[in-house]
Amino acid sequence: MYEIRFHGRGGQGAVTASKILATAAFLESKWVTSFPFFGTERRGAPVTAFTRIDEKKIELRSQIYEPDAVVVLDKSLMKVVNVTEGLKSDGVIIVNGKTGDLVEAGKYRVGYVDATSIALRNGLGDPSHPIVNTAILGAFAKVSNLVSLQSIKNATSDTVPSKKKENVNAIQEAYEETELN
Repeated sequence: MYEIRFHGRGGQGAVTASKILATAAFLESKWVTSFPFFGTERRGAPVTAFTRIDEKKIELRSQIYEPDAVVVLDKSLMKVVNVTEGLKSDGVIIVNGKTGDLVEAGKYRVGYVDATSIALRNGLGDPSHPIVNTAILGAFAKVSNLVSLQSIKNATSDTVPSKKKENVNAIQEAYEETELN
């Protein structure tokens, strides 16, 4: 089983990213679960979402405490949340930021992508509230090799209610621009 934990802020699309990733894996005939963890937070408050992917039926229903991958939609969260908590020693981190933004990078494989700039170039959100979820999934596809880029694009087109072309373009750009440490 492969477990992914998403860290974002309300309004960035962390929960939707988790759902899109689960849909992409489902399109590849994998078993999936996807669920958020948040209370009554408002826009901008920290949000966590989880996705499990496996080749067989998933019975586990708890939060993910020892993820294989962590996806960080807002690098400022790394100052207030221990995003690497429980991350497996061979784990993967995808960060919305530039190379070197993560202090602990030496312990893990890290993919960096400026998902904020990509989202804004594609008209996804505005400078004060960029919607980075689909761009960060392009980076995830490149770093993890867990689901194909095409499946993420297809799942996005099936899931997002508007700006389908812009979201798919953001996924492709992020895939191409992601740097690995």
